[in-house]
Amino acid sequence: MVKLTMIARVTDGLPLAEGLDDGREQRDVEFYKQQAKSLFKKLSQGQNEPSRMSIESGPYVFHYIIESRVCYLTMCDRSYPKKLAFQYLEDLKNEFEKGNHSQIETVARPYAFIKFDTFIQKTRKLYLDTHTQRNLAKLNDDLYEVQQIMTRNIKEVLGVGEKLDQVSEMSSRLSSESRIYAHKAKDLSRQALIKKWAPVAIVLGVVLVMLLMRSYIWQ
Repeated sequence: MVKLTMIARVTDGLPLAEGLDDGREQRDVEFYKQQAKSLFKKLSQGQNEPSRMSIESGPYVFHYIIESRVCYLTMCDRSYPKKLAFQYLEDLKNEFEKGNHSQIETVARPYAFIKFDTFIQKTRKLYLDTHTQRNLAKLNDDLYEVQQIMTRNIKEVLGVGEKLDQVSEMSSRLSSESRIYAHKAKDLSRQALIKKWAPVAIVLGVVLVMLLMRSYIWQ
């Protein structure tokens, strides 16, 4: 069953449209939405990922296609036929490009094409039952093959990005700690100088005062 559908701009990962199920069977939908957004972010970084891919995540599989700098992504049960998932995405792509192609690069706010959810929901219903005559015909259609589409694991796909984020965070932390250490080192150096020269300054001050007092008395 199709559980989640998202459309995003590849250049910056901006979500353009989204379609959800009724939520009764998927209490952790936010977790998978965040995974989808992380995937969009990775794609926006120009990692040269394939234009079509399946990504396993727990009991579900993300399927996506990229066309004209737009990523069409859906999440389905593992048992859902891969071929139907990609045909579903093709239907969304064709309709979305037909009505919104000229605006894709100019929109600045997330979910600018929220009205497209109506088409997503309508199309999703057509693909719910894999045993309908329509969907059985699509499964038997030799014109659209998916055997060559790579399947990977979500941790493998996002792992590199997560590691880079960790390295960046560690680097920032070390830089901050270095600045703190340098500041403390200056304070310690200042305190050492004070301890070293304070007695000399006190003696010189006493001598100077005595000389001034003596000079004053002799006048």
